[in-house]
Amino acid sequence: MPLHRRKFMQAAAALSIALAAAPALAAPSARQALAAVNGYLNGFRTLSGEFTQVSPRGRVSTGKLYIARPGRMRFEYAPPNPYVIVSDGVWVAIRNNARDHVEYYPLSKTPLRIILARRVNLARDAIIRKVEVRDGLAVITLKDRDKLVPGDLTLVYDLNANRLQQWIVIDGQGRRTTVTLGRLRMNAKLSDKLFRVKKPGSGPTRRVRQNFSSGKR
Repeated sequence: MPLHRRKFMQAAAALSIALAAAPALAAPSARQALAAVNGYLNGFRTLSGEFTQVSPRGRVSTGKLYIARPGRMRFEYAPPNPYVIVSDGVWVAIRNNARDHVEYYPLSKTPLRIILARRVNLARDAIIRKVEVRDGLAVITLKDRDKLVPGDLTLVYDLNANRLQQWIVIDGQGRRTTVTLGRLRMNAKLSDKLFRVKKPGSGPTRRVRQNFSSGKR
């Protein structure tokens, strides 16, 4: 998978922490864990913070993330990683600053639509593979019901601190990417400039994709 698409998939999976669906679960602790994550996601309109990402090859990237529901987000990698991923509520743009190259995806065709919805509904959009509660942490493994993102997503949620601590993405080929969050701020005012996306155009540096797999990269 090309690097820019992998970065997008990682960010999409990261910001699709709402890809949780809840068939009837017998254990009260599992239900409580899912309810806690649901409440957390619906407890903010804006979220900002920092992240540290470890790629399948052990490469470490850092950056900043911003979310403003409904529809908007920004995933900004620190140099030397050249990528910035932005959603304006209609389009998701993946920009490689080193190559002056941008690709666009309709937000409605990505799993980001769930976490960026005005009201997150965990019960509709994914399959719960496993829920574990131990040492004050809820570890929830999910699979995208719509199969937009192959593989699994594991969320690590701190029940005592009431915050998402980490997620682990395992793609369709078994490659693991770990993202750890820090310095999160909820409901702080965020500038609209963070979420501006130039409209898709023609030419070699701007391509419009209808889904993750359309076209060869």
